[in-house]
Parts: sequence; structure tokens; C-alpha cells
Amino acid sequence: MIITKKAIPRRALLRGLGAAVALPMLDAMIPAMARTAPKSVRRLGIIYVPNGMRMDHWTPSTVGSGFEFPTVLKPMEPFREKIQILSGLHGVDGEGPHARASTRFLTGVASTRDNGANLRAGISMDQIAGRMLGNETQLATLELAIDGRDFAGSCDEGFSCAYTNTITWANQTTPLPMENNPRAIFLTLVRRYG
Repeated sequence: MIITKKAIPRRALLRGLGAAVALPMLDAMIPAMARTAPKSVRRLGIIYVPNGMRMDHWTPSTVGSGFEFPTVLKPMEPFREKIQILSGLHGVDGEGPHARASTRFLTGVASTRDNGANLRAGISMDQIAGRMLGNETQLATLELAIDGRDFAGSCDEGFSCAYTNTITWANQTTPLPMENNPRAIFLTLVRRYG
């Protein structure tokens, strides 16, 4: 309806108000100065490199808050007050060349040599952190990899592929698949974030 008079008929005003009440509050309706700053979101990033790397490029040479950032972490220096770097953590050795490292990395639990008949580890610390921090983000956890996703069969001298192809466990008996397909990762993020 086009209204050409300066006065708006009462019924037209009421119809317009009804539509306005039904609309959600839009960001554009809030003055920029009235908006509160978004809350800083805590995140946890874990990098697992099973075949090793030059640790002197990653690990600070001194302990404490006054450390100098190593080469690889230099771009993180502006965030010094917001990050913590943990290093020098070593789990107890177990049997199996690769399976022991992958399984113990975040669970601290030894893998079993049974070709996958009785998968057993423990909830991984990333999943515990996801439960604590996940309500602040769209995705509680995101498991990414560059290697295979196969859990079936024996990949390491009688150890299930689940022990070598994932480092994250939902609980004692449920290994979580690591996503290695860039398209699938993109779609997961787009579906979650719109």
C-alpha cells in the first residue's frame, strides 16, 4: 500500500507495528557505540608430528614468561600474553613402534596388540578441553590430519589402524576419525558457520 498523505491511518500504523514486532532485532538497528565488544574465545591447538621435526625451531630455549619466540612461533609473538607453550612432556614408553606414540599422545594410555579386536585407550585431552571450551565456539572440536582415515585392519605389527590413524578418542573405546579431505573440512566449517 502506498500512502500519499502525511498522516498515516491508524490501521496502517498498527499493521506496520505488528510486522516490526515480529522481526528480530537486527544488528543494524543497534548504534555502533552501544554494542559490546565480543568476548575473547579460548581455543586449543595441538600439533602432532609423528615423524619428528626440528624442535629447536618450535621450543623456546628458556622457561618462563620472558622467553624468546623460536623461529616457527615468531608470528605468534604479538599474542604472548594470550598463549602458553607446553614442551618437554614425555609419556611412558609402550610396545609397538608407531601405535604407542599415536595412542599415548593425548590419552596417556598404552595401545593393545590385538589387531583391533578390543580397541581400548582413554578419552583424549583434546576432547576434555572441547567439553570445557566447546560452548564458546561453533565446533567443540575439529580433528584434522594429512594422512589416512582407515580404522580397520592391522597397520603396525598387530596393532589396529585406529591406534595409528587417530590421536583423539571420544571415550575409552571410541577413536574419532581425523578428517584429511580439504573439501570435507570446508563443508563442515561452512555448514557450521553458515
